[in-house]
Amino acid sequence: MASRICMVVHAYYPVREPRVQREAEALVDGGYEVDVLCLRRPGEPAQERSNGVAVYRLPVHRHKGRGLIIQFLEYIIFLVLASWKLARLHLRRHYLVVQVHTPPDFLVFSACLPKLQGSKVILDIHDVMPEFFAARTGQTLNGLPARILRLQESLSCAFSDHVITVTDLWRETLISRGLSPEKCSVVMNVADDQIFHPIPPETATSHSNGFHLIYHGNITHRYGLDILIKAVALARKTVPDLQLTIHGHGDYLPELQQLVSEMGLQKCVHFSTQLLPLHELPSLILRADAGIVPYRQDIFTDGILPTKLMEYAALNMPVIAAKTTAIKTYFDEDMVEFFEPGNIEELKECIVRLHRDQERRQHLARAIGRFSQHHSWNQQRQAYIKLINRLITEQTNCRDCG
Repeated sequence: MASRICMVVHAYYPVREPRVQREAEALVDGGYEVDVLCLRRPGEPAQERSNGVAVYRLPVHRHKGRGLIIQFLEYIIFLVLASWKLARLHLRRHYLVVQVHTPPDFLVFSACLPKLQGSKVILDIHDVMPEFFAARTGQTLNGLPARILRLQESLSCAFSDHVITVTDLWRETLISRGLSPEKCSVVMNVADDQIFHPIPPETATSHSNGFHLIYHGNITHRYGLDILIKAVALARKTVPDLQLTIHGHGDYLPELQQLVSEMGLQKCVHFSTQLLPLHELPSLILRADAGIVPYRQDIFTDGILPTKLMEYAALNMPVIAAKTTAIKTYFDEDMVEFFEPGNIEELKECIVRLHRDQERRQHLARAIGRFSQHHSWNQQRQAYIKLINRLITEQTNCRDCG
C-alpha cells in the first residue's frame, strides 16, 4: 500500500504558500502520495494535480482586512469543512501522517478522525499566534486574548504527535511554554536552491541606471515600509539617482502609495503588484543593487527570520536589514548592513554608505553566502523527510505491537 500523507492549510495552494508547496513536493520526490486541503479562489478548480500533489480546494476564501471577528469565523468554517473532507478522504485513502499548517493552531483538530485511527499528526507552526496577536493589537502577552491564544496553542501542541516551527527562537518559545524539546523540530523557510542560485558579486552590484534597492514580500505596517520610503526621501539628497522597487501585496499598500504621492517620490519609488511565479522572482530581485529588510521591532517581528532575507542570501546579494533578535542570531555585521529598527536616519546612512562603497557591497555579497552554506533547503529537506520517515516507522511499530 502506498504511503499517503495529507496536508491541511488555511491558504491558497500553491500560490503564496511556498513552504507548504516545497514540503509537499519534497514528500512526492521521496515516494509519498500527498494530498493538500486548502482554500479556493474564484475560478479555481475544486480539485487538480500540481507537480504530483493532489489538491482539494474547499469553498472558502480569504477575507483579509475585514476584522478579527470575520477572520475567526472564516477559520471556524474552514475547520468544519476541512474536518469533514479530511475524514472522508482518510476513510478511503488511510493517511499515515496528517500535517496541519498554521494559522490557526486549532486547525490541527481537523485531524481528529485520522488520529483516532492511528495516523500521526504534525502541527507546523509558521507564526506563533500569541505574539502575532499581541503585536497586531498593541496588547501584551498577559492580556486575556493572548492568554486564550496561548491556551489553544498548548492544547493544539498536546493533540499533535510532533510540532514543527520555522526558527530556533520560535522553538525555544514553544519549549518555554511547556512543549517537550523532543516533540519539536525546526524546518526553516530557507530559499529553494533550485530557484535561488548564487551569482558573482560583480553581477549583483554593477548597474548603469542609478542605485536600485528592492523589497519583496507582504506589504504590511509591521514590516516598516513607510520607514524605508522616508529614508529613501532623505537619501535622495545625496543619491539623486536612487530607485526603490516594492514588490508584493498587502493591506498597507494604499497607505504606502499615498505616502509616496505626498512626498513626491513617484519617479523613484515603484510598486510592482504583479503576481509572479516563484521561479521568476530571482530575475526581478537581481535588477537591484541591494535588498532591504526594514522591519519594525515588536514582540512578533523580533522573532521572525524573513524569507526574503534568506532569498537575498542565496543570491549572494548585499542586504540592508533591521537588527532584530532573529536576524542578528543568524547574520552578523560582516554579512549584513544593519540599522536599528525604526531609525530612519540610520537606514538613510546605510543606503548612502552602500551607494558610495562598492567594495563594501561586494564584500557583503560574498559574506552573506555563508548563511546558505550552513542552512540550505537541501539540508532542511533531508531533515524533514527523516522526521516523516521516523514518525511513520513509529506508527508501523505501534500497529505491529498491537
